Amino acid sequence: MIYISYIILGLVAGIFSGCFGIGGGTILIPALVYLFGLTQHQAQGTTLAIMIPPIGLLAALRYYYSGNVKLTIAGFICLGFLFGGFLGAHLIQNLADRTLKQLFGIYLLFISIKMILTK
Repeated sequence: MIYISYIILGLVAGIFSGCFGIGGGTILIPALVYLFGLTQHQAQGTTLAIMIPPIGLLAALRYYYSGNVKLTIAGFICLGFLFGGFLGAHLIQNLADRTLKQLFGIYLLFISIKMILTK
């Protein structure tokens, strides 16, 4: 039964990802922590593993065929993301789980306030 719950979570995150370009940080991580009992570190690591291609491929292709993907920009960001992800994962490993959870929450709060209050 737990595997079906994981599939449902993936479906929900996939729908939000396809609709809004979100899923990993805003859907999967909180769900893995609060619904499935993972630590913040485990949730973030698991979410990073989930995002390895071809998970986003079909959604990206749909956007691409509609003319809504800037491949050059995506390529350069991907290059930075590759090295930045490795560096960030390395730096965060010794941080206390509670501290990491608080920093993650502050980040989400800041982004949500900015999006709500700005045009």
